[in-house]
Amino acid sequence: MRYDLDDLRLFLDIVAEGSITAGARRMHLSLPSASARVRALEHQAGVALLIRGRRGVRPTPAGTTLARHAREVLDRTARLESAVASYTRSPTAPLALLSGGSAMHRLVPRALVSFLRAHPDIDVTVSESRTPETVRMLTDGEADLGVVLDDEARDCGLRMEPLGDDSLVVIGQAEGILAGRTALTYSEVAEHPLIGLDPGSSLRRWIEKHVGPHAPAVRYRTTVADLGVLVALAAAGVGLALVPRRAVDPRWLLDVCELVDPWARRHHLLAWGVKDRTSSTATAALAEHLRRAALSEPAGPGGHGDSGKTDPAHQEKWE
Repeated sequence: MRYDLDDLRLFLDIVAEGSITAGARRMHLSLPSASARVRALEHQAGVALLIRGRRGVRPTPAGTTLARHAREVLDRTARLESAVASYTRSPTAPLALLSGGSAMHRLVPRALVSFLRAHPDIDVTVSESRTPETVRMLTDGEADLGVVLDDEARDCGLRMEPLGDDSLVVIGQAEGILAGRTALTYSEVAEHPLIGLDPGSSLRRWIEKHVGPHAPAVRYRTTVADLGVLVALAAAGVGLALVPRRAVDPRWLLDVCELVDPWARRHHLLAWGVKDRTSSTATAALAEHLRRAALSEPAGPGGHGDSGKTDPAHQEKWE
């Protein structure tokens, strides 16, 4: 029995999205074409692979088994191609991945660890970049993949897919200023001493762009270069901080409040560059590791009392 690799990729995309339409969009296929491929795959397998319903599709037990083995097949194929390509590809031409600061904190490191372990013959250059610059570099063929924010990357013409929530929350010391609160506006937050990222950081510049010139004056007790340090300072009671929800390790003892301003609702997208290169299979493999890293991240605490305590000096292990 022979399986087409593109059919397997399509099936995995459909399972991930829970929709044949969305899976077809990922593969740049029409809905009729994608549906025909799935039917052919089921005919070849001799068993139903998807349960179709009004709200989408989900895999049957056989479909779940196929998806698991398809991931292994595609991962091994990527390793095979990268191993052969390593003899012709210049070692000075690694994959280029761009990302904003919030994804650099946990999402990108998780993906890099698993990808670099699985693909020892592929190198990756990672750079922090704001979404507008990332879009420009992807469009100009200067990068392979980028993690961008939805509100700044709409209608740019690049291939994109959802990667997860990146909304901002307010954090502070447990049982401190935020005790008993579940939601705040930016104006309310600005009434208290804050700690923040350095002025040149992508997150700090994004916040200042969206609060506008008429936002209330803010007193920063200190600024730092790293999100992890920022969370640690907030947990220690130095001040309040605005951070992406995913930056909050659930093991920290913190009060966490929603930031209700509309601009605080953000989502990460995975954007693909336009350049055509022999490492396209490797690019697809890196994209898959980014998807897995996004799915493996905890959603983060939703408010006071559902986070735990840990030693501030702890180091997270990415597996």
